[in-house]
Amino acid sequence: MRGLNKEKVLLLKNAFILSQEKKAIFKMQHKRKLMRRLAAFGVVGLIILGTMLSAIISQSASLETSGEKLVKAEQQLIKLEQQQKHSEEELERLKDDEYIAELARKEYFWSDKGEIIFNIPETDQKEQREEE
Repeated sequence: MRGLNKEKVLLLKNAFILSQEKKAIFKMQHKRKLMRRLAAFGVVGLIILGTMLSAIISQSASLETSGEKLVKAEQQLIKLEQQQKHSEEELERLKDDEYIAELARKEYFWSDKGEIIFNIPETDQKEQREEE
């Protein structure tokens, strides 16, 4: 019921009231400018943050692929080291005349005097081993 009995108050137009109104208008304008600046800095900050995040994501993806390449390279290195070790052992064995003679008999079917070479297919040997 109070709202119905309100009396109209006349506004005074003196210097103090005008100065207070100007101060209030100035504060409102200053507040608007401040909000605009804060919004602009916020947008710029978000753009910078987005750029940094995309750079971090792309770098992490690149790092992950580099890690996978490193693992593959290490595996290949291990295989090559084993192959090198095997080749060095083979080289040492090839310095032995008996091994060379055995290899020549086996691979090229060379024989000594009085030897007869029988060629047995390897598939038959594998089948016999599987049966046993």
